[in-house]
Amino acid sequence: MTGDVIVFGAAYSVYVRIVRLALEEKGVPYRLEEIDIFAEGGPPADYLARHPFARIPAFEHEGFCLFEAAAITRYVDEAFDGPALMPQDTKMRARVNQITGLLDSYAYRSMVWDVVVERVYVPQEGGVSDEGKIAAGLRTGEICLSTLGDLMSEYDYLVGSHITLADLHAAPMLAYFRKAPEGANLLAHHPALVRWWEGMSMRPSVQAVVD
Repeated sequence: MTGDVIVFGAAYSVYVRIVRLALEEKGVPYRLEEIDIFAEGGPPADYLARHPFARIPAFEHEGFCLFEAAAITRYVDEAFDGPALMPQDTKMRARVNQITGLLDSYAYRSMVWDVVVERVYVPQEGGVSDEGKIAAGLRTGEICLSTLGDLMSEYDYLVGSHITLADLHAAPMLAYFRKAPEGANLLAHHPALVRWWEGMSMRPSVQAVVD
């Protein structure tokens, strides 16, 4: 399937990056239209027609509009040619869904906002890091990393021997987590995930979108 593809959002956003990674892996040309939800007064008024909760990303393909990164990446995988990003095996597909749910529910807020934002970006803006948030985020982050390491077992990727949407969901979050010294140190204690990240960081899609 071909046609104009537009991603609406900010290049720095974890969830915008997840969508862009899926498009890159599938070899789908797309355009990123920058939307700053943190701008004074919020995003442009007409953006609410694309995302009623004023979050990012939103997505459009030939007039078909979506929001929510997980829905967008599944659409991208099914609508376009290119390597499949979901396993054929039912149990493996369930595992991908489990991992993306884990990342959304437990990893993103704790590892990105509570650790990286507090440790790295708050001081850059002249603020003082909330050590309580950082400590709590690291505790949850350790559970997330341990669980991911256990689930991937002997595989090269988070689910099986080929890249899936689970890997694309995780990569932007762990890339940010590594920016905090405590995050990098915690990740270093999980050798399987270190090897996974080393492999992921070499992929052209990750170098184009995350780095």
